[in-house]
Amino acid sequence: MTTCTRLAFIGLLFIAKSISAQTLDDLEFGSPDALDIATWNIEWFPKNGNATIERVQTIIENLDIDLWAIQEIDDTTAFKGMVEGIEGYDYVLMDGWFGGLVYVYKTEAIEVLNAYEIYTASTFWNPFPRSPLVLHFTFEGQVFYAINNHFKCCGNGSINWSDANDEETRRYEACVLLNEFIQQGLSEERVIVLGDLNDLIQEPIANNVFASFLDLPNEYVFADMSIAEGASSGWSFPGWPSHLDHLLLSNELFDDFASPSTVVSCFDIASYMPGGWSEFDTNVSDHRPVILKLHIAPTAVESMSASDRSANLVGITDAVGRICTYTPGRMLLYHFDDGSVKKNVSLSAEPPY
Repeated sequence: MTTCTRLAFIGLLFIAKSISAQTLDDLEFGSPDALDIATWNIEWFPKNGNATIERVQTIIENLDIDLWAIQEIDDTTAFKGMVEGIEGYDYVLMDGWFGGLVYVYKTEAIEVLNAYEIYTASTFWNPFPRSPLVLHFTFEGQVFYAINNHFKCCGNGSINWSDANDEETRRYEACVLLNEFIQQGLSEERVIVLGDLNDLIQEPIANNVFASFLDLPNEYVFADMSIAEGASSGWSFPGWPSHLDHLLLSNELFDDFASPSTVVSCFDIASYMPGGWSEFDTNVSDHRPVILKLHIAPTAVESMSASDRSANLVGITDAVGRICTYTPGRMLLYHFDDGSVKKNVSLSAEPPY
């Protein structure tokens, strides 16, 4: 091969490589027949001003995910402006004191019923430096609760039970409190706990801050356990490396999660950028998003037969027996004067009974 021919061949290879190289416009994940939900620590958005805003906007548009739980929003004005520029998406952001937690959702797929923070009192600031953000929503008429978190960072890998300010102890207590919240108020609901939980789910149980969940395998499963137990190259925080961003499912989602169509991915967006990880880390974040695709089977709910409707409604309680008022999209117990109790979920503005 002559020198000219060799140079021409190398040039053709370079052109072919350039043509085939992936960009952010090639990103895809979401599908219309599944619930696509992601957690992403976006590292004090916008990390690099407009360069960050433009890239994140493109990422959200092209990945086409139904619901993002995002941590570390620093500039709320820039964040709102970015989401308002994405057709078909809206956001949930709390007023008042702000811990950087938000949701971004596709409006044609997700109906927001309610959003609120929990464990906001100062007595909980140690385990929760940022109050968890709950999103009560429906997808395809089915009811869900997402709980977005950003746990305390750092530590030495061991739980120091004698030190209330130990980082691992604080994360352990946060898990205990989240489990209590779910068991006391959402025990029959489809719940997804997600966020930057700042610890390893695959550690030995003696120093595993997630023991409250791992000790209840019939109640919870970490959807991303296979990623945590896999190669470090696939973890969510490559800079250490470690896998810190998680998706925890309640048992009401076990059957859906067991479907062969389920996909769990720690999405390597950097591989779609010309500058690779360096460009991603400089202009977007130091965390990769962790994404879950679930095909949701309808929940069977009990309703009254025509012969039952002669009974008079005397009260409504939630799933743990607390007296409450009707709220659309919530599993409630309806008590009647003949002693019967009916469980139902209704999305209408008026109660079903």
